[in-house]
Amino acid sequence: MSARDLHGPGAPWGEREPGHRSNDAFSVIGRPLRKVDGLAKATGAALYADDLVLPGMLHAKTLRSPHAHARVLRVDASAALALRGVHAVITGADLPIKYGVIPWTPDENALAVDRVRFIGDPVAAVAAIDEDTANAALKLIRVEYEPLHAYMDPRESLVRTEPAIHPGKPGENGNISKHVRLDFGDVDAAAAAADLVLEGDYTFHGTTHAPIEPHCALASWSADGLLTLWSATQITHYVHRALARVLELDPARIRVVQPCLGGAFGGKSDPFSLEFCVAKLAQKTGRPVKMLWTREEVFYAHRGRHPMQLHYRTSASRDGRISGVDAKILIDGGSYSSFGLVTTYYAGQLLTGPYDFPSYRFDSTRVFTNKPPCGPKRGHGSVQPRFAFEVQLDEIAEQLALDPIEIRRRNFQGEQTRTVNGQRITSNGFLQCLELVERASGWKDRRGKLPFGRGLGVAGSMYISGTNYPVYPNDMPQAGVQLKVDRSGAITVFTGGNDIGQGSNSVVAYLVAEELGVPVEHVRVVAADTDLCPVDLGAYSSRVTFMVGNATIDACRKLRAQIVGALAEHWQCEAGRVRLIEGRAIDTGDPARSLPIAQAFHIAEARCDTLGSTGSYNTPKLGGDYRGGTIGASPAYSFTAHVVEVEVDVETGRLTVPHVWIAHDCGRALNPMLVAGQMEGSAYMGLAEALMEDHDVNRYGLHAGPSLLDYRMPTAVDMPELHALIVESLDPEGPYGAKEAGEGPLHPVLPALSNAIHDAVGVRLRHLPFTMPRVLRELRAAGIDRRARERAKPARLATPPHAARGGAR
Repeated sequence: MSARDLHGPGAPWGEREPGHRSNDAFSVIGRPLRKVDGLAKATGAALYADDLVLPGMLHAKTLRSPHAHARVLRVDASAALALRGVHAVITGADLPIKYGVIPWTPDENALAVDRVRFIGDPVAAVAAIDEDTANAALKLIRVEYEPLHAYMDPRESLVRTEPAIHPGKPGENGNISKHVRLDFGDVDAAAAAADLVLEGDYTFHGTTHAPIEPHCALASWSADGLLTLWSATQITHYVHRALARVLELDPARIRVVQPCLGGAFGGKSDPFSLEFCVAKLAQKTGRPVKMLWTREEVFYAHRGRHPMQLHYRTSASRDGRISGVDAKILIDGGSYSSFGLVTTYYAGQLLTGPYDFPSYRFDSTRVFTNKPPCGPKRGHGSVQPRFAFEVQLDEIAEQLALDPIEIRRRNFQGEQTRTVNGQRITSNGFLQCLELVERASGWKDRRGKLPFGRGLGVAGSMYISGTNYPVYPNDMPQAGVQLKVDRSGAITVFTGGNDIGQGSNSVVAYLVAEELGVPVEHVRVVAADTDLCPVDLGAYSSRVTFMVGNATIDACRKLRAQIVGALAEHWQCEAGRVRLIEGRAIDTGDPARSLPIAQAFHIAEARCDTLGSTGSYNTPKLGGDYRGGTIGASPAYSFTAHVVEVEVDVETGRLTVPHVWIAHDCGRALNPMLVAGQMEGSAYMGLAEALMEDHDVNRYGLHAGPSLLDYRMPTAVDMPELHALIVESLDPEGPYGAKEAGEGPLHPVLPALSNAIHDAVGVRLRHLPFTMPRVLRELRAAGIDRRARERAKPARLATPPHAARGGAR
């Protein structure tokens, strides 16, 4: 196991820590290479969904509900249809079949059939010659509503059953989306025997993704009845399945393509109304139809972070060992299910590392409210519980007079082990993560010793590297890859994986170049096209590098065996002597004997027929032997530790974060530059949620500010120095030992910030977001003001040590 500071002195990507397992055995892997699509995006050559234009294309717009909860009694579109330039109008009657990304909870219609459940719920769609005409037509559609009681408080949804948001079976509360209670060991006995039992309430607010690119979809219906959909989606395969269901089409007559994507973060991992609407409108008109959502519509579609109310009771011994954790969680799911079934499990299942719990219970309930539907956002389902628990863990350390890093060390679960809920842990670099952030931040010399108003806080976490549980049950591979070899020496990779900006297409190219010895620039990646590529389940749960990477290596090694075998026969040497590297095939037993890689391919094709191969990956059977035991089970887990430095202005409540140290165990860093980017992006997003973001609605269900002017996010001016510290605990399951890096590094920054605030001013913040008014109220309630700062003594060490190795981001 090893670590590397990407922003250290010396070489462009820092110096390796002592004991680092060298990447020198690789010619491509472990190098800071640029993304394969980087130049196209930087120069504007890359095509996104809204860049696509087809001959005769129409433009579509959506009519949305002005009510948070109402019955739809009548829709009259006659005046809209009579408007010049309007080609079609569709309503819920045209798309009556419900859908949902989780097959057990199909509760959405592309357009409202009999009821709307939040302000912004789609009711009708118009296709016209241009957007202005479509918008004018929307104003002519007459909808008669019967308003119903709207639920804005998840606690009300628990106790009031009429009118139900989703009417269910008689005697059931149709406002409850999912309830999970799981017990592991005797939590109550652990509490009775503990030296310390600490209870507390915590709240996590709703936040949304706000990617640069809004949702956009374009559909074409051919004369022979083939539907092609280009969509800004991160789940091409699931959109394909949902289209077949809702449109009642043979899946073989549907093609779904994901163009370049301008960010997603989980916000494009559902099938969405616009995809069904443009498909249906293209069918009706016989012309291509495009729909681009406005930024306001993206806010209404939402699918972002679930607000949660969390109660934790943690038991511990005098020496700081945790003996039991008891969690009760109320989840505000908004108006539809989305991934909510999984969210309800993730809220409990993903907390059981990197610390050892001898006993654990979680009682998690997701309810519907008449708000925009919530779904998966970066770190799906586990960021909120992690915030609550890591803050409470610091409170326990304080009660026991223990260093917050030390209490985390004492409860480390180890590697090659199982958690209390049956999750298999393979590699685990959490202790190295703690050591790095402790040393880099100057923790021992600075924590608790900075001037009043300045402090350091720490937190840790773990996250999945893909889930072993596909969204719909099947025994087929979760990822597939196909390779085609050209006589020029170029290799084309066909992968169903979705590159959403994280660089997964680049990772595929690096792996092919490494395995087959071709230059990276000679690898072409064709991705996320259901007609051309093998099935992949999409970009979610940090699965792509791990699963698509393993499938890629599988395909490469099958192909390499053919090529090496042919060359060994040609050279009359043992196959073990043949190596493909840096654009050549060489005989390691006779260095003078080598060929350009293209010539090696010619020899292999002459002996083996047309060259190509397929590869796949599926997880082993994982998880506990109980209902829900497979949800949250992963072939490998990443681990993270953060230290946050904060400055608190007690007169205004303003929080300034000068530094965040991020140590993340990603297994092998296939490209350290991409890993560092993911780590820094995760920390940015977590800080944004803690300090500024708030996806909220008022008491009528109207969004507080559905625009990027009103929804506050940090700019570059607001951001701290982010110090990315990579830990490589090579995992036996991952591609070359790699694990995830895209979501795990988000989790610790929020609780570490809260813990830093306590170190700075002695106030414990348990309720997000930490806006200036809220911080100021908490400070005033604790009796802290300017005079408290003046009374405080100056500390002996006020600046980060040179060893922090911060540098520019």
